[in-house]
Amino acid sequence: MSAPLRKIIHVDMDAFYASVEQRDDPRLRGRPLAVAWGGKRSVVLTASYEARPFGVRSAMPLYRALERCPDLVVVPPRFEAYREVSTQIRAVFARYSALVEPLSLDEAYLDVTEPLRGGPSATRIAQHVRAEVRAETGLSATAGVSVNKFLAKLASGMNKPDGLTVVLPQQVDALLASLPVSDFHGIGPATAARLAAQGIHTGADLRAVSPGALTAQFGKLGGHFWRIAHGQDDRPVEADRPHKSIGAEETYGDDLRGVDAVGARLPLLAGAVERRLSRAGLAGRVVVLKLKFSDRAVITRRVTLPVPVHAAPDLARAAAHLLTPQLLAERGVRLAGITAAGLCGVGEGVGQPGLFDPAPQD
Repeated sequence: MSAPLRKIIHVDMDAFYASVEQRDDPRLRGRPLAVAWGGKRSVVLTASYEARPFGVRSAMPLYRALERCPDLVVVPPRFEAYREVSTQIRAVFARYSALVEPLSLDEAYLDVTEPLRGGPSATRIAQHVRAEVRAETGLSATAGVSVNKFLAKLASGMNKPDGLTVVLPQQVDALLASLPVSDFHGIGPATAARLAAQGIHTGADLRAVSPGALTAQFGKLGGHFWRIAHGQDDRPVEADRPHKSIGAEETYGDDLRGVDAVGARLPLLAGAVERRLSRAGLAGRVVVLKLKFSDRAVITRRVTLPVPVHAAPDLARAAAHLLTPQLLAERGVRLAGITAAGLCGVGEGVGQPGLFDPAPQD
């Protein structure tokens, strides 16, 4: 481990939106539940653990979730309720650390290298935090404890729900060597497929590739992949870091050609952005379309909307408005992305845009 050792806790509430709904309405307890806006094009924001054996997952189109689980109960999100619970949770975090970095309404990093209370053991502090969150909100939280943010987040995903996993420095090498690259936070399905095509399936495989070779193939991300394969992450926990924008992008193994081919990928990107906005309780007034071409040129276009939006269909429609044959100029698209900016709370003027009359800007 090259970076100074810290004591980092990653706390992630279990099926947060669904758990709040089941807590507040006893009729929903024990039933497969999805929190989603209504409509055929809606996306599941959170699925209860009762729904997950049916294959229902966050970011899944609602119609597909209903196909997999006909008895699925669907309730609309109540962001005011989620924000209220989130405030309670963050108050618990603040008792133990001055360095708390919220990632969303239900997820945060705590740096307890120098804790405010609870003693020197990060594991003990994580136990206290989980117990106090349950006592004060009636909800369960899963925590991961390790020496940096990457490892703490990895640990929190290993024993859900209602779990606590500690990754000690002496355990890092063996753990990462055996882990599929698809389980590494930050390596999505498309990137995992590209790595697999090169014979890289596990952390051990990734470690065997030189940083230079990874950088040549993946750019700056290649260096990041090499570092996380070795358990290295020197990012500090940044207290009260505000969101400036929230987005998603995907790199394609084969270049996309033509408006139709690129446009077909926008709903998937918009769904990922919707999920991230919803987890943060935010919406955006500005939608940005990013394209990277086969010659490595990158362009962005943006539109400012009459009202903030957060739903995937609205985000995709705004991005599609910016996508024109003239913009592509017959070039192959290597990467596409959608970003929401001009962020505000979901309850602050959110609605269905009545028109898209943009002044596209570079």
